[in-house]
Amino acid sequence: MPFTGYWHAAGRIPRHGLNGGMDWMLASRDCGAGVLAAIALLAAWLPSSAAQATPLPDQVRCESSDARRVHCPMDTSRGVLLVRQLSGTACIRESDWGVDSAGVWGARGCRAQFRAPPAATAVTRQVVRCESRGARVESCPVMLRGAPVRLLRELSRAPCRRGESWDLGRNEILVSRGCKGEFEIGDAEAGFPAGPRLLTCESRDRKRRSCGTTVGQGVSMVKQLSGSPCEYGRNWGWDAGRVWVADGCRAQFAVE
Repeated sequence: MPFTGYWHAAGRIPRHGLNGGMDWMLASRDCGAGVLAAIALLAAWLPSSAAQATPLPDQVRCESSDARRVHCPMDTSRGVLLVRQLSGTACIRESDWGVDSAGVWGARGCRAQFRAPPAATAVTRQVVRCESRGARVESCPVMLRGAPVRLLRELSRAPCRRGESWDLGRNEILVSRGCKGEFEIGDAEAGFPAGPRLLTCESRDRKRRSCGTTVGQGVSMVKQLSGSPCEYGRNWGWDAGRVWVADGCRAQFAVE
């Protein structure tokens, strides 16, 4: 038997001829009204997507208990600043805390307050993350077309040095020797966005640490995070490819 549910729902069966055309229009109108009623009922039953999409906070208190790793959702699209350390143990970026696209994570007993930079001071940067696994050379394709590239932040314990463990191809970033980093792509004509970039560099257990980044004009300390003083030339400094700290100095630096 052929399927006739459509016509039963419409309430009329079309006839041939002039009057049949009118009956067809009435059937279509009745069927359309039924479909609209079903859609309205379904919309009332389903929760709205606007109600489901809750915006992420721009500041959060994230606490690692018993040295366990914890994840705290927040808006990281403009970057993240550690504004207040609450734990007695150190909070060192990429070791005790870090950032992903969905929030902040903490580990090793780090407890702190984090927030996003104010929107008025946020700078849009094109950033590519490129990682080398072991001694192999890894290629990260990116459309350059003459655009400048600089190391924004070193993520590995192995150093990222241009010409040694990272460099550029025609339309690619090349990394090797365990270098993992975030690289900023500038504009082919305008160069990089104006203004300093914030970099956190921290000496753990009073050991010397190097934080790789491309330095163009200079580095200044904007906020000391450690209890022991950070003195330029004694326990912190910089060169063209890095900021270094030692003897327990932990601070945020403005890199230009």
